[in-house]
Amino acid sequence: MIALSGLFLAALLAASPLPFQSEVVFLGLMAAGWELFPLVLVASVGNTLGSCVTYALGRWLADQREHRWFPLRPAQMARAEGWWARWGVWLLLLSWAPMGDLIVALSGVLRVPFALFLLLVAIAKTGRYLVLGGLGAAVFGG
Repeated sequence: MIALSGLFLAALLAASPLPFQSEVVFLGLMAAGWELFPLVLVASVGNTLGSCVTYALGRWLADQREHRWFPLRPAQMARAEGWWARWGVWLLLLSWAPMGDLIVALSGVLRVPFALFLLLVAIAKTGRYLVLGGLGAAVFGG
């Protein structure tokens, strides 16, 4: 149980603004003989919840746009909004990729409805760990 708790924490932190990698923990547990289903389930839930933290941070930042310390200048924000207008919420399916946390935070800033956010991010995060699990099974056998 401690191992799964560690995976949950690693996955949660990996989807937060903190720099962290959950893949090493996930693959390490696979190599140690853990079954794929609980690993995918725990990592997906943890990673999705971590994205919810990042989304909430984006929602909070949306109310701070007028402050000089807001991370995006007006021109950068206009570009981000144009980028979002072109690709829309479907960008959230890339929330698993490098720089996906920026997409997640931007979805909060732009106030994407939470239910839609949660659905797309959960699909993306679960898909990521299913693929990682498939790769791990090919390497470690099983």
